[in-house]
Amino acid sequence: MKLAVIFPGVGYHTDKPLLYYSKKLAAAYGYEILEAEYGALPKGVKGDPEKMTLAFQTALAHTQKQLDAAGIRQYDEVLFIAKSIGTMVAAACAETYQIRGGNVFFTPVNETFSYIRQKGCGIVFHGTKDNWARTDLVSEQCEALKLPLYLTKEGNHSLETGDVMRDVLNLAVIMEQVKDYISKR
Repeated sequence: MKLAVIFPGVGYHTDKPLLYYSKKLAAAYGYEILEAEYGALPKGVKGDPEKMTLAFQTALAHTQKQLDAAGIRQYDEVLFIAKSIGTMVAAACAETYQIRGGNVFFTPVNETFSYIRQKGCGIVFHGTKDNWARTDLVSEQCEALKLPLYLTKEGNHSLETGDVMRDVLNLAVIMEQVKDYISKR
């Protein structure tokens, strides 16, 4: 049995392109899908360490209840697909449940890397204009953790550039990379 857990961001829900299409890819490869729900999170977390910590702790507590209810330990293979603050939650859950599965980290926040304990545990996507995480820090951490890093030039925290056609083409490339990662698991 295979399970893919989808971890949204604060304002980036599972019906937005990166998570929506990743979820469809995982399902196509035989994964059951569980969409994490965080409950009410504080507003204005960007740039506010206290609110970020509270949002993370709230999201983690809600997610752990859902994972326990789903019987996560019964699955032979677990895949985490996470966006933004969800990357922190996914990394913490991987450690808590000793999940040695794979991770797709979309636009991790700077704090995410302090929760990743296993090297080579996934792939990372980051936009060079992402104002939630510095590209130099993301690059350094990915290198140290042996995580392949895929950069979207001029991409923001949603990996979008503002040019619709360019964004659609970039999304296709990103989904090919996700598909390749999932198919080799």
